Amino acid sequence: MRLCPGGPLLVRGADVVRDEAGVAHAVTRPVVAVCACGKTGRPPWCDGTHKVVRRG
Repeated sequence: MRLCPGGPLLVRGADVVRDEAGVAHAVTRPVVAVCACGKTGRPPWCDGTHKVVRRG
């Protein structure tokens, strides 16, 4: 895992990502971006909202 400054948490090689409620989300790619700002419209995945929040 790697936290991108001001952005998402990049997760490599995971089969499943669990959200704060413990719900499992299947991972279908080698690297996924998990939201770290809490503003995404597609939890737990990053949708780029952090870029708008940072500017606004």
